[in-house]
Order: sequence, then structure tokens, then C-alpha cells
Amino acid sequence: MVLAFVAAFNFGIFAYALVSTQNAARSAAMYASQSLTVAQSGSIVAQVCPYALGELGDAPGVGTGVTTCSGTPVTVTVTPRTPGAGNMNTVRVSVTYNTMQLIPLPGLMAGSLSITRTVEMPIRN
Repeated sequence: MVLAFVAAFNFGIFAYALVSTQNAARSAAMYASQSLTVAQSGSIVAQVCPYALGELGDAPGVGTGVTTCSGTPVTVTVTPRTPGAGNMNTVRVSVTYNTMQLIPLPGLMAGSLSITRTVEMPIRN
């Protein structure tokens, strides 16, 4: 009974982390795709970081204590592609979130998970 509870708890945290990471990548890509100038700026990761952290704010281990997107637990990369998919200018945003250590179940579920989600969005003119 205890193992079932632990498995359900871990699964819930991991499922929430997957959804939050996808939302963070989408939100950051929406900001970065506003123009080619914005997508190519040298400080684009710092500009999109608040949007990604806003989506991951309730994820375990993030909260208000994380203020940068250049290390653990959140890493954001932004790559403008000219031309990208469909022969259009696009921006590709990847967000990696490393969950905090939970209760591992040997052979069934790891104690932590590294989740990476990537979104490619056309750049608006």
C-alpha cells in the first residue's frame, strides 16, 4: 500500500513537471518570436527566463528562489534559425528542468527526472 502511494505521488509530480516544462518552452518561444531582432539579441535568454520561470514557478525545487535559467534546476537555450522549418525564419527554444530528488522505487521509477521540451515557432515580422 505504501509503495502504491509513493508511486502515485512520484507520478503526479513528474506529470506536473512535464506539463509545466512544455508550457515554459511555449511561453518563452512566444516572447522570442516577436521579431528577428529580439530572437538574435545577445541577452535573449535573460529576456525569456522570467516567462519560463513563471510557468515553472510551482514546480518542486523552483519557486521564487530560482532567478536564472543557466543552471540547475532550469536551463533555457534559444536558437534563431534563418531559414528554419518551412523555409521561414524561426526561433527554437529548449527548456530543461531537473526535478528534485523524490522517493526512488528501484526497478520502477527513478528518484529524479531531467525533462527537456523544445518548441520551434515562426518569427513574426
